[in-house]
Amino acid sequence: MEPEGRPYIPRNSSTRTFLKDDVNLSGAGRLSRNTSKAGSCRRRLPPNDGPMLERQRSSATRGLDGLRFLDKVITGKEVDAWMAIEKRFQRFSTDGKLPREKFGICVGMGEGSEFSGELFDALARRKRIDGSNGITLEQVREFWEDLTKEDLDTRIHIFFDMCDKNGDGLLTEEDVKEVLIMSASANKLSTFKKQASTYAALIMERLDPDHYGYIEMWQLETLLKSMATSKRATISSDDTTDLAKTMIPEDYKNPWRKSMTKIFESGLENWKVFWVLFLFWEMNVALFLWKFHQYTMMPSFQVLGYCSCTAKGAGEMLKFNMALILLPVCRRTLTAIRETYLGKVLPVDENINFHKIIALAIVIGTVIHTIAHLACNFIRLSGCPVNQFMAVFGGLFVKQPSYMDLVLSIPGYTGIIMIILMAISFTFAMSSFRRNVVKLPAPFNNLAGFTSFWYTHHLLIIVYFLFIVHGYFLILTVGWYRKTTWMYLLLPMLCYAGERVLTTDHTMPVDIIKAIIYTGNVLALYMTKPIGFKYKSGMYLFVQCPQISRFEWHPFTITSAPGDDYLSVHIRTLGDWTKALREEFAKACEPQQKNPNERKLARMETFKNLTVEESRAMYPKIYIKGPYGAPAQHHRDYSVLLLIGLGIGATPFISILNDLLHHLKKSVIFQSSKTSEVPFLLQKYGGSLDKRAYFYWVTREQGSFEWFKGVMDDIAEHDHNNIIEMHNYLTSMYEEGDVRSALISMVQSLQHAKDGVDVVSQSRIKTHFARPNWRKVFHDLATRHEGAKIGVFYCGARALTKQLKKLCKEFSEPNMTRFDFHKENF
Repeated sequence: MEPEGRPYIPRNSSTRTFLKDDVNLSGAGRLSRNTSKAGSCRRRLPPNDGPMLERQRSSATRGLDGLRFLDKVITGKEVDAWMAIEKRFQRFSTDGKLPREKFGICVGMGEGSEFSGELFDALARRKRIDGSNGITLEQVREFWEDLTKEDLDTRIHIFFDMCDKNGDGLLTEEDVKEVLIMSASANKLSTFKKQASTYAALIMERLDPDHYGYIEMWQLETLLKSMATSKRATISSDDTTDLAKTMIPEDYKNPWRKSMTKIFESGLENWKVFWVLFLFWEMNVALFLWKFHQYTMMPSFQVLGYCSCTAKGAGEMLKFNMALILLPVCRRTLTAIRETYLGKVLPVDENINFHKIIALAIVIGTVIHTIAHLACNFIRLSGCPVNQFMAVFGGLFVKQPSYMDLVLSIPGYTGIIMIILMAISFTFAMSSFRRNVVKLPAPFNNLAGFTSFWYTHHLLIIVYFLFIVHGYFLILTVGWYRKTTWMYLLLPMLCYAGERVLTTDHTMPVDIIKAIIYTGNVLALYMTKPIGFKYKSGMYLFVQCPQISRFEWHPFTITSAPGDDYLSVHIRTLGDWTKALREEFAKACEPQQKNPNERKLARMETFKNLTVEESRAMYPKIYIKGPYGAPAQHHRDYSVLLLIGLGIGATPFISILNDLLHHLKKSVIFQSSKTSEVPFLLQKYGGSLDKRAYFYWVTREQGSFEWFKGVMDDIAEHDHNNIIEMHNYLTSMYEEGDVRSALISMVQSLQHAKDGVDVVSQSRIKTHFARPNWRKVFHDLATRHEGAKIGVFYCGARALTKQLKKLCKEFSEPNMTRFDFHKENF
């Protein structure tokens, strides 16, 4: 039987020959392979049965050549790929058979999942194999060959077989929903999964407008083709690589000239860092040699020899470095320097790295100084013949000391205590300890983390006191004016202490306007803006919560714009302090969903319309201090910006985008007003007519997009001149062309065309899948803004820094387009 008005054509491979890409999908006159799930259905024949006519390959069909089942983890050579599968088969098989749950990881689809299990079942049905007890190596080979065939029809049929489990050639809304749920699970889209019913209905609405209750396979295929064709109209990675090669200057074609040019360009790019490092090490060497030479002229040289010269030379280095290490952490001073001429010649953005280099110099100086004393000077002093000792040191000692007398002297034990305290402080300041990467055994498992770093670093206050005492009670130096330790430390210590006191005086209490706890453990705080608190986009401030600790201050980037009448920060829960802060605000927040079982994953928000008194009574007290300078605040120096944020690293750029949006709105108001001050006002509020910003936000969790959904919607609503171009990338998604994301991509296109809302981010900014092709990004910008100076600002993990920096150099041409790289790692 067949439905009224729908002709019946038996389903086989040859039928597909007559289905063109321009077939009407509206329902009237649609070709049907079968008619009803309730009636007696013709058994579907395997693809190898029956005649197969050669199919015309249209451009749309070629667009689907990217439809893949396997991850891109193979070399491209079939022999190498199959050898890797054989090794995994031997590892995961039992009694010569590979179980269903291990099929995905064996053939290269990653960890086993529901999606790979359904693919296994579809392939088993096609081959008429009973896979309930697993499959052999030969059968795995057959499955893998089907998945990797260049024949497009085979791959499309496999995908459709996964959707059409009963093999009748028809898909109901429930079938589509099941496949969408599988795809969402494979791509870790929890929000999408909850709305699978809605999206299944959307597909049915598009492909079954006459409400027959099912759609046919060829209709789904046609829609996939139309989507793939539009997405193929882009420049590939190979194209950009070849194009970049044609842009190579003459200086790069000769190997020797290439090396010299790279050295020269590196010097031009990092000249501020190079000259400061050169001056720093030159001062250390000069101080060491000066003191070394001075002690070769001393009477003590007759007994101690070069041991005393080495110890004193290293000691002079220590005085200089212990004084200098305080300056890179004087944040207010550095923030002020950024706005002066010194900010153009000093690498203020590298202050923390310079702080670490000075710490390394302190370690080197301490080791040399300690070994020279304990392994040489103390031995020679205590073991020297009495007559010689009294002749040289008679005016300094009443009697000749023993080795332990020297160790237990004031310089001896103060030095030992300093070494112990510095060892503790420097150890917990290491990245692995500070970020809690190191997992210590019990009962020390709670020692690592930012809190431990914070408290142990303050042990250095004791170290500085002991350092002054150590330098004042020197044994071989007489006269206070010759004991120069305090002279080195006086000015830096006053500068640092003064800044700490000044900062304490400017500690500002704020009231919480609103607090939101997002999925992904991000706490957003919206606070009142203190009077006189002026900052620029990209700056950061310190936050303190007395209920957690009265001594800990933690830095967070400001996400609100300077023009806003409030302050906001977005805090990712990574350490013990941020976790405690989140828990404190969770007590005052209410979940934004009714299901109590999902409370931990729910968005939680503060109660609305609270008075100031109610807010102060309900929320924990918060203090702030700042603002402080950061690399991102240099964005005003460029007319074209490339902003790249990974995860929570988007925060400094959200402030910049908010600032640009404010300028856009004001420029529209000024342009619409009939005033002669329009040119002046446009210039004052950012010159938005020639400003361009390209923001690439890469995150691995779908819930992350909720953090800044309001900003994304504002961009889509107010930026009519494409001043801001925002690109969201979700790395948990399989890239476009992968069968696991094919239906999601289809739903995304349909939903965005329907109401302009993206199904992944739930905003008006469309989300891309997987990771960006950074080479293509730089190529497009270099082509679009030829001859411009483009500011590249990156905030995120260190892993991407090297690649972006390399691309900045590669696509920068002398006297043409230049990419200036600025980074801020977390």
